[in-house]
Amino acid sequence: MSDNNQDSAISFGPFRLFPKSRLLEKDGAHLHVGGRALDILIFLAERPGEVVDKRELVKRVWADVNVDDGSLRFHIAALRKTLGDTGKSARYVVNVPGRGYCFVASLTQIAPAPSAPATAIPPPRSLPAPLARVIGRDEVIEKISAGLAMHRFVTVVGPGGIGKTAVAVTVGHRRLAHFDGHVFFVDFGPVRKPELAAITIASALGLSVNAEDPVPALLTHLQTKPTLLIFDSCEHVLETLAPLVERLVREVPRLHVLATSRESFRSEGERIFRLFPLDCPPRSDDLTVTDVLAYPAAQLFVERIAQSSGPFQLSAEDAPLVADICRRLDGIALAIELAAGRVNAYGIAGTASLLDSRFSLQWRGRRTAIPRHQTLGAALDWSYDLLPASESAILRRLSVFAGPFTPEAAAAVASGDGLSAAATMEAIDNLVTKSLIAPSAGRTLRYRLLDTTRSYALGKLNEAGEAQRIAQRHAKYFRDLFERAEVETSAPLADWLGTYGAELDNLRAALDWAFSPEGDARLGIALTAVAVTLWIRLSLFAECRERAQTALAALGDHDDERVRMQLLAALGWSLMYGEGRAREARPILEATLELAEKLDDKDFRLRALWGLSIDQFNNGAFGRARALADRFAEAAAHSPDNTDLMLADRLTAVVLHYLGDQREARLRIDRVNSSLHVLAEKPKIFPLDLRISTQYFRARILWLQGHADQALALAEQNIHEGRANGHALTFCSVLGQAACPIAFLAGDYEAAERYGTELLEHADRHAIRLWGLWARAFNALVAAKRTDVDAGLPLLRDELNRAGDARFLPRFLPLLGELAACFGQANQVHHGFDTIESALARCNDRQERWYLPELLRIKGELMRKESPQSDAADACFHEAMELTAQQGAHFWQLRCAISIAQLRIGRDQRAEARAVLEKACNAMAEGSAIADMLMARDLIAHLRV
Repeated sequence: MSDNNQDSAISFGPFRLFPKSRLLEKDGAHLHVGGRALDILIFLAERPGEVVDKRELVKRVWADVNVDDGSLRFHIAALRKTLGDTGKSARYVVNVPGRGYCFVASLTQIAPAPSAPATAIPPPRSLPAPLARVIGRDEVIEKISAGLAMHRFVTVVGPGGIGKTAVAVTVGHRRLAHFDGHVFFVDFGPVRKPELAAITIASALGLSVNAEDPVPALLTHLQTKPTLLIFDSCEHVLETLAPLVERLVREVPRLHVLATSRESFRSEGERIFRLFPLDCPPRSDDLTVTDVLAYPAAQLFVERIAQSSGPFQLSAEDAPLVADICRRLDGIALAIELAAGRVNAYGIAGTASLLDSRFSLQWRGRRTAIPRHQTLGAALDWSYDLLPASESAILRRLSVFAGPFTPEAAAAVASGDGLSAAATMEAIDNLVTKSLIAPSAGRTLRYRLLDTTRSYALGKLNEAGEAQRIAQRHAKYFRDLFERAEVETSAPLADWLGTYGAELDNLRAALDWAFSPEGDARLGIALTAVAVTLWIRLSLFAECRERAQTALAALGDHDDERVRMQLLAALGWSLMYGEGRAREARPILEATLELAEKLDDKDFRLRALWGLSIDQFNNGAFGRARALADRFAEAAAHSPDNTDLMLADRLTAVVLHYLGDQREARLRIDRVNSSLHVLAEKPKIFPLDLRISTQYFRARILWLQGHADQALALAEQNIHEGRANGHALTFCSVLGQAACPIAFLAGDYEAAERYGTELLEHADRHAIRLWGLWARAFNALVAAKRTDVDAGLPLLRDELNRAGDARFLPRFLPLLGELAACFGQANQVHHGFDTIESALARCNDRQERWYLPELLRIKGELMRKESPQSDAADACFHEAMELTAQQGAHFWQLRCAISIAQLRIGRDQRAEARAVLEKACNAMAEGSAIADMLMARDLIAHLRV
C-alpha cells in the first residue's frame, strides 16, 4: 500500500520534480523557481501531453484573483528560462496558439524507495504546516536556505509583522530532507521568563527533563543526529537565549539554528539576514492594473481580499489606491493582510481613508493567529513593552517627525528630561537594532519610523502627556534650522535643496501644530517667515501663499513690523509668480515697500520694487513697469552687492524687450551675461536661477535681431542647463520663454511639440498653473500647424478661453496672434479680424510693442485674403516694416518681407518683390536653415527666372 504522505518524484530530462515538497532538482542540485512558475510546472506536469486552457491554468495558480494574460506569460517565460527551454533542443512547455499550454516532455514517475518506518521522514510535530504560498519571498527563502548550508546559526531580523515566521517555517520545510526530518520549531512568544528558554527547547524536542539545568540533557540529545532548530520570536528572551545558542552551536557540530527576532543575538558565529518589507508599487500617475500587480505587496493585498471576500478583480480605478495603501503600510505583510480584511466592509477607497486613524491599529486578523499577530496594535505592544524606559521615551518623542529626520534633529528634539544627546543617540542605535527605526536611503544619514510604528508611538506620546512639549521642541528646532538656511544661499541649489528640501514634511507638520488650537501661533509665525526661501526655491507658490496668509491672520496689529514685512513680501511674491495677474498683489507689495522704507531694509526694498515691476509687467502696464525698474536700478546703485546691479540690468532688459526696444535690451542683457562669472551665490531677491534666466532672454532678443543660429544654439544649451539645475519654475521658463517659441518661429514643429509636451508634464508635476495653461494652448497651436488647421483650431480657441485672465500675460500674446492667423487659414476671416483687432488694441493700450510688427503683418494677410486687390493690406505691411526698422527686429522684417513679396507677385510687381526679399535676407545675420529664410530664398530664386 502506498503512503500518500511520501513525495513521489517526476523525472524528465535532467530534472526531478517533487510536487508535495515543491522542489525542483537538476542533476541532483536544487533549483530556485519562483512560486507561481513552480505552481504552473506542477499543474502541467500532472497532465502531461494535455493542452491546458489558459483560463484553467490561471484559475489553478491564482485561485480567486483575476489577472491578465501578461502575468501568465511572464511566469511561463521565467519557467522556460529555468528549464533552459530555448526551443532549439529540449522542449518541455509549448504554447498552443488560441488554446493554452502543454507539457510535452517524457515523464517517469519515481516512487519513493521503501524504507523502514524508523527511517521515514514525517514532518516534526512542532513544525507548523507549510503555507500554501509565501508571496514575494521566493528569493529570500532560497538565500536563507542556502545560507543554512554554509552557516550553522542564521538570524532573520526585521520589524513585527514583516513575515519572519512565515519565511522561517517555509525554509524549515525546504530543509526537511536534508536533516532527515529533524526540524523543530520553538516558539518563544508565549515565554514570559527568559530563564525558561532551555526548558522550552527541551519541550519542543519531546524531552522530559527533571534536572534543574536541562542544558546537559539537551547537548546529549542533540549529538545523536543532524538537527535544525527554528527559534521564533526571540527578542524578549535574548539575554538568556543568546549565550545558550552560542554554547549549543559550539558544542553540537551537527546542529543548525535558524532564529527570528526583531534584533540580532550579537552572538559568536551568528549570520544576520535582515528581512525587508515587500516591494510596493512606486508613486506614479499612470499605474495600470498590470503595473500594480507586478509588486508583491499588491499581490498579497489582492490575494487576501479574495480569500476573505470571494472572487475579486482589481479595477483600473482601484489600482492606484491599492498601490497607495501598500506604500503607506510600508510593505509590512501583517499590516497589508489586516487592511485587506477590511475591504469587504469598507471597500478599497474606504479602507484607504481609514489608514490615518489609530483605529487601523486595532483591525483584527485571523482568529487562529497568535495573539501578538491578531492586530497591528498587539504586534507593536509586544515590541514596545520590551523596551527599557529610555528607549520607549525616545521612540515616543521621535514620532513627532513626519518622514525622515537627521541624527542632529533627533538629538535636539528627543533628548532632555534626564536624557543626554549621547544617551539619545545610543537609544536610537538600539531601536534601529530592534527594527523599530529604519535608516533612510540617501546621501546623508537619516532615520525614519514606519508609518504604522509612528501612528502607534504618537498615541503613546499623547498618553504620556508629552505631545505638546515635544511638538513645540520640534517646531523650535525647524525654526532655527530654516533661519540658518536663509543665510546659506551660496551653496549650489542641488546641495541646498538636498539639505533643506528634505525637511519639507517636517516643516509642514510643525506649522500645522503651531497654528492648531493646542499650538503656539507666535512660533508658527516665526517659522513661516524663515521658511519662505524654501517654498520659493521649490516653486511651491500656492503653499507659500496659504502659509503666509495664515501667519498674517495670526499676527497682531502691533507685532514685529520686520516679520510683517517678511510675510507680506512672501505673500506678494507667491501671488505674483503663482497667479500672474493677481489684483491683490500690488497693494501687498506696496505695503512691503512702505515697511522696507520705514525700517531702511535694503534687501526688502529691492524685493518689493522687483515684485511691483513684475506685477505691473504682468498686468500690461509696461510704462509703469519701466519706471519701477528704473527705481530698482537707482536703489541697486547704492548696494555693495554687485549682484543687485546685475538684477537691475536684467529687469530693465526684460521690460525693454517687451516694449520693443531690442537694441537697448540687448546691451543690458549682454552686460549681465558678461558679469555672470563673478556671481558667487543665488540672489536673495530673485526666485529664478540668474545664470539660466539670463540666457533664455538673450536667446529671445538674439532671435528677433536676426541671429537665429546663435539663438537656437543658446536655447538648446539652456534646456540642458535648466534640466540639470532642478529648479521647477526656472525650467518652466526655459521651455516657455525661449525653447518653445523659438522652435515654433523657426518652423521646427517637431521640436516645438517635444518641448511643449515636456513643459506641460513639468508644469503639471510641480503644480505651476500658469505655465500649464500656456503649454496646453501652445501644444494646441502646434497641433493645428502640424496636422489640420480645421481640426486644431477649435482646440486652440478652447484652451485660450480656458486660460481666462491669464491670456493677458505677455507670454500669451503670440498665441492670440497665431489664433487670428489660423482663423484666416480656415477661411474664417471675420473671426480672424475680431481676434487681431483685440490684440492690436491691447498692444496700443499697454505699449506692448515687441510683437506689434507681427500682429500688423497677420492683419495684412487677413486683408489680402479678404480682398486681394485692396490697398489696406499694403498699409498694414508698410506700418509693420517701419516698426521692424525702429526696433531692430530683423526676423519680423523677414516675415513681413515675405508677405509683401507675395502681394507684389500677385500684382506682377516682381522686381519690387525681389528687392524687398533680398534686403530682408541680407539683414538677417544668420538662419539659413529656418523655415522663413528657406521660403524667402525659394521666392528669390523663383523671381530670378
